[in-house]
Amino acid sequence: MKSQDLDILNSFIKAPDLKIHSEKYSFENFNFLNEVIVKNNFVFPENLVLGMQAEACFEAYLKQSINYKLLAANLQINGEKETLGELDFIVKNLKNEQVIHIELACKFYLYDENAGTTFEEKWIGPNRKDSLFDKLEKVRLKQFPLLQKTATIQKLKALDVEMPTSQQLCLKAFLFLPKVMETQFLPQNYINCIVGYWIKVTDFIEENEDALYGLPTKKEWLLPMEAIETWLTFSEAKEAIEIQLQAKKSPLVYKKTSRNTERFFVVWW
Repeated sequence: MKSQDLDILNSFIKAPDLKIHSEKYSFENFNFLNEVIVKNNFVFPENLVLGMQAEACFEAYLKQSINYKLLAANLQINGEKETLGELDFIVKNLKNEQVIHIELACKFYLYDENAGTTFEEKWIGPNRKDSLFDKLEKVRLKQFPLLQKTATIQKLKALDVEMPTSQQLCLKAFLFLPKVMETQFLPQNYINCIVGYWIKVTDFIEENEDALYGLPTKKEWLLPMEAIETWLTFSEAKEAIEIQLQAKKSPLVYKKTSRNTERFFVVWW
């Protein structure tokens, strides 16, 4: 295992977890129990899409964990005529012997006050294609109920996997606010996940020309900032950002100066 792979894995483990607590979404939340992986044969799947990268990291964590035992992963459930869905992970908590069904999500959301009526609808993907509301509804209405389907019960029995008695959500959430917005109105569980801000291209033009900028591809979003190898001048970054914006893609940008580093999205909308 390359040291960089170990760094990526531990960076994922330490990434913010959005603990969902509400009357509508009364989910149990997964707890990493402050574990740090010191050795593993994990190789970060750099060519996979971000969601599958997150699954690979989480599976590697579970296999190395002293608190959990992985019983099954990515368990596809088939009905008579169609695929019903997939259970992400089934694990046993070695502290209390509880068997848990865990649904994993890794999301980058930007807060837009005008994106919807509910608080969860206001957290949207960088390109406005999904939202926190969409994800939580999918968990509530589809992913968690899948466990109780007859086909699921039969599948677990055939695989000799214990039936989970608990369901938990592990939501790795990287949240970005408008640059000028204060955080006082936010619940603390959301504040804990704020990692940066978002701006329009007109705001970027006013940026610091002495800074250096990194533009990770989406497959590099889970990498620690130190792993980014290519850094651009302001003019180079501005040109690259404008190309993405014209294609209606909102790039993630890292900015570093001699004083500090920042992480933000430049949005096309």
